[in-house]
Amino acid sequence: MRATFIFAVLLTIISAAQVARGDESETDRLREALRDAIQQSRALQDELAGAQAQVASLTQQRDKLTRDVDTARARAKAMEKAYNTAVTEFNQHLEEHRQALEKWKAAYEDAADVARAKDAERAKFQAEDEAYKAADKVCEAKNVKLVKISSDILAGYRDLNMWKVLAVREPLIGIGAVDHENKVQAYLDRILDQKVQP
Repeated sequence: MRATFIFAVLLTIISAAQVARGDESETDRLREALRDAIQQSRALQDELAGAQAQVASLTQQRDKLTRDVDTARARAKAMEKAYNTAVTEFNQHLEEHRQALEKWKAAYEDAADVARAKDAERAKFQAEDEAYKAADKVCEAKNVKLVKISSDILAGYRDLNMWKVLAVREPLIGIGAVDHENKVQAYLDRILDQKVQP
């Protein structure tokens, strides 16, 4: 490109020089134009060299940035892969913990059910025990009264003599027999009063 530009400038100068051969003053003017063209050509060459240096520098920067972008993409892919692996592992651990928690919950519910059943059974047995203790006290009190009644009956038999037997068996008036029957009925009533009601 540079050579083509220089060739075009020189061709212009040479054709201008041939037209100007006829006239010397024209020659001086053309020489001056040639010098100006050469200076402009050199200035353009310097600008072109500077532009080419800038293009080379920008190309290097572009290549470096492309490599940096490729490196960053590779790192991003590696980080994304590591992130996905970490998320998968975390989700696995979370699922394992959730399953373990469900097992613990089920075991806790089973233990709580057993504890509630045992507590209800204990309360039932405690209520039965209290009922039996109260019944025992009632039975003991009634037993004491029965012993007293038995003692009274035995005392009546011990004090029985022949005159009392004859009074009970006396057939005419029968007062002894009525008195004896009243005592037997009173003892029977006292004994029946001591019967334990279930």
